[in-house]
Amino acid sequence: MKEGTPAPVPVQGPVSAASPLDAASGLKTTSPHLHLAGLATQTQKTRAALLGGGDFVDTQPTASISKAAAEGITTTSTKWNTKNLGLRLGADLVSAASAAVLVAPVISIIDRSIMENASGAASIGTSLRRSLRSLLVSPRATILSRPFGLIFLLYGGTYLTANTLDTTVSTIQNNPDPAYVTSGSSKFFASSAANIGFCIYKDQVFVRLFGPPGATPRPVGLPSYLLFAVRDCMTIFASFNVPPLLGPVLTEKLGAGTQKWMSGQTMAQFAAPAVVQLFSTPVHLLGLDMYNRPAAGGPGGQKGGPSWGERWTLVRKNWAVSVAARICRIVPAFGVGGVVNMKVRKGLMERLS
Repeated sequence: MKEGTPAPVPVQGPVSAASPLDAASGLKTTSPHLHLAGLATQTQKTRAALLGGGDFVDTQPTASISKAAAEGITTTSTKWNTKNLGLRLGADLVSAASAAVLVAPVISIIDRSIMENASGAASIGTSLRRSLRSLLVSPRATILSRPFGLIFLLYGGTYLTANTLDTTVSTIQNNPDPAYVTSGSSKFFASSAANIGFCIYKDQVFVRLFGPPGATPRPVGLPSYLLFAVRDCMTIFASFNVPPLLGPVLTEKLGAGTQKWMSGQTMAQFAAPAVVQLFSTPVHLLGLDMYNRPAAGGPGGQKGGPSWGERWTLVRKNWAVSVAARICRIVPAFGVGGVVNMKVRKGLMERLS
């Protein structure tokens, strides 16, 4: 061996990724998932450059991660909160039915009085006295009557739709709180669809049962259907979407003493549906008038039907007393009924958690 020539270094096998030679050469160590063959090749090239006196080459292993390793890193799982799901849906049904059966007697009586007043069959006071007397004398007949059944279907179906939507959202989002309540657009559209469908069916039966004296029952026209739908959308928004948003704001402003008697959520549940009646009642009265006095060319209409000015004159005449009646109707429906539905559902859900 000539002087000045570096002695060969015996290679006894692949050099480990943590060897001093690799550290000196700047070689980066990587995950054990890298192919060993590619690592050995790059290490040998670096050793050859150092031993041969050539320029230093900073090489990085280019081996790909194996498919199994990649799958092990990226695989994720989606989990739904399905704990006691059947019992939670049962709690939704029980709370909705409890609220509906509580409010149905009063609402059926008030709805009848509004219909009879708008058609001229009887004043609101006369109709209320007659229906209340019937309820006290023969409660079984009132509870088994068709108006009671329609109101129970209307509000029981609306509450149940809102409840099951809350349960569905908490299940999909894996929310651990079983009494979770939503307030978004999905709840508005679902509750509105259920309420409008049931309410339009109820209204077309009521206008036939309590329409103008001596008038032949006829189908409800499209304009009345559309006005009833607008009325119901306003009520649903104020009853299901506003309270969850307004409740926390009112709670912050209420003193500790007041909150012992009534929370901001409960106050909002009573106030919002009542206030919206100031604006939805004219829509309701116009829909009734368009059925009771059809326009010329419409179903049952006669030549020279009432003008829009005449219709609005009648709406203004009945507005104040109808607003009062509808507030008395809506407070039990979405105030008392809403609070009962909320509290019964929350109590049942907390037992299941």
